[in-house]
Amino acid sequence: MLAIVLIATISTAMAADDKRPRLRDLGVTIGVLDPGPLDAITDVRGVRVGHRTIVEGDRIRTGVTAIVPHEGNVFQDKVPAAVVVGNGFGKLMGTTQIVELGEIETPILLTNTLAVGQVAEGVVRWTLAQPGNEAVQSVNAVVGETNDGRLNDIRARTITWQHAIDAIEHATSGAVEEGSVGAGTGTVAFGLKGGIGTSSRRVTTYTVGVLVQTNFGGLLTIAGVPLWKQLGLNPFAPQPAPPNAGSIMIVVATDAPLSDRNLERLARRALVGLSRTGATISNGSGDYVIAFSTAQDVRRTSARRSSVATFPELPNEQMTPLFQAVAEATEEAIVNSLLQARPMRSALSSVDALDPEVVRRALR
Repeated sequence: MLAIVLIATISTAMAADDKRPRLRDLGVTIGVLDPGPLDAITDVRGVRVGHRTIVEGDRIRTGVTAIVPHEGNVFQDKVPAAVVVGNGFGKLMGTTQIVELGEIETPILLTNTLAVGQVAEGVVRWTLAQPGNEAVQSVNAVVGETNDGRLNDIRARTITWQHAIDAIEHATSGAVEEGSVGAGTGTVAFGLKGGIGTSSRRVTTYTVGVLVQTNFGGLLTIAGVPLWKQLGLNPFAPQPAPPNAGSIMIVVATDAPLSDRNLERLARRALVGLSRTGATISNGSGDYVIAFSTAQDVRRTSARRSSVATFPELPNEQMTPLFQAVAEATEEAIVNSLLQARPMRSALSSVDALDPEVVRRALR
């Protein structure tokens, strides 16, 4: 009975424009650092986020989310970057070149598992069409995914390359829409409706922002409180179906001047925030972190690539506050993805959403 009242059921009475709270709206804070003004990845100056949400009929619940590193030509002004793999059961396209060269040259796109190819086509088309890229003959499209097949007819392969371009071109630097939108439209986390979530932290003059696409399992924990016990959400209890594996994509942006080496160290600490939410990082889970720096002085511009270049970098001794920041922001972004998501029904399944008011009472 307690589990029933702790979960918001699908309700036709819920208006589409009802505003759902984020974690801080409930009076709950994660960690000790302050967020940026928007408490979002877009608090990192220049970063933009766009969604293309696709809901069609009673079987299609999917979409695309784009994260654009800065306002200029990303291919010409590449950003230092790194990738960290928590568990590699996934299809994160473009990783080998990031590992080899330590840089990203396109927007980062998130979508569903079977749409990676189509979305990559959109990224390539968009990049080749940008002014200044007329002579470009090689593009390393970065596309991540999670499997939304529980709510979405993923085999229909509804997403096209145009959807990817739409997500990029509609990317903005303001508040980020969260929950069941874009690449989070059909995702499920902890047996509840997952989706897109974001958060940020300020460290002296620098900002760390995180955006997540949640679609994974485990023992839901919020601010250290084991809500899974109250909700009756134990994926390891005897049941006909195996535990929900799922995946998560974590994108980390910062304006701190970091090399790809220290960005890799930063990305690893995002997994600390993931673990605090009760994630299992199971055998069938794709748990990936992409981290990049937007600092102007560390960009790999054409001029710097043609000669010996010097790049500033934050000393190793000053990294710890950033590690704290990314762990806190990742944890809060995941919780925001749950609180902002709405119950969803399709012909394939139905998934309930977390009840924000009950979370408030449970964490009081």
